Amino acid sequence: MIDNSTSYKMLPGLFIVTAIAIPAWFLGTVIPLVGGPVFGIVLGMIAAFWQRPITYDVGIHFTAKKILQASIILLGFEMNLFNVFKVGSQSLYIMIFTLSTAFITAWLVGRFLKLPRNTSILIGVGTAICGGSAIAATAPVLSADDKDVAYSISTIFLFNIAAVFIFPFTGHLLGMSDIGFGMWAGTAINDTSSVVAAGYSYSNAAGNFATIVKLTRALMIVPITLALAIFTARKNTNNTNFSVFKIFPWFILGFLIASIINTTGVIPLSICKLLAKTGKFFIIMALTAIGLNTHIKHLISNGIKPILLGLSCWIAVALVSLAAQHYLQIW
Repeated sequence: MIDNSTSYKMLPGLFIVTAIAIPAWFLGTVIPLVGGPVFGIVLGMIAAFWQRPITYDVGIHFTAKKILQASIILLGFEMNLFNVFKVGSQSLYIMIFTLSTAFITAWLVGRFLKLPRNTSILIGVGTAICGGSAIAATAPVLSADDKDVAYSISTIFLFNIAAVFIFPFTGHLLGMSDIGFGMWAGTAINDTSSVVAAGYSYSNAAGNFATIVKLTRALMIVPITLALAIFTARKNTNNTNFSVFKIFPWFILGFLIASIINTTGVIPLSICKLLAKTGKFFIIMALTAIGLNTHIKHLISNGIKPILLGLSCWIAVALVSLAAQHYLQIW
């Protein structure tokens, strides 16, 4: 429970986060390929140059942690579980390959580059599942620093933009079918907006199929986040009385419940859409708060290593997705 005095202390921080998140949301609607979350974290980092009073910190910290978790729950209201079954078993096979590839590559290359463990995991998760949303879901589980989240979001964003231009050109070069390209875009491009942009630039049929595959892939947040929660808890404690109940990321359960509610139609579709949009705005708020706690000079000090890791994961996932499709004769 949050008492009245704590709520009052949060107001200044919530005000500044919201004041930055609103223009970030607007810019995201104007330039969807960049997206509100990226604008939020960038504007937040710019605002971080201001030496703000300490009174803002309570609300900013609350937004970066609690509102972030609430946003993941609300995103479940745009997930229709029936669509998961529409994509068939073939896409699930490919997702297993691409998820495994992303995590193995992130681990191996991250160790070679000597990157912090959380940065490697977040970039791997963002590449494997759904970009910024997956990073937002797993960051609380890992107790990741704001700078780790900032590294990961900025890296994933770079390759989202590149994919929109490179994937359709490559698909036509390879002579891929609409279904084949939709499968490739849906399993190998990170962010939903970039999947939609690349898919529909190829063809309407490819765009429709890519979107369904991408939404199915987003459900992988649930098992991956739970697995990371168990892994992190076991690694950080020597307690033999290990309890899954204590470390379970309950906001992920909320995401799943919201997905079931949307699928069953218990709540009208218009309300579910409104709740999902609220969740997307909450993500912008949370990433704005993370940006406010991130100093650009600290990001620059880490150099090009996160980008090299993101590039390695991105290329590996794209190639494995193509190879799996070729083996399954989806082209």
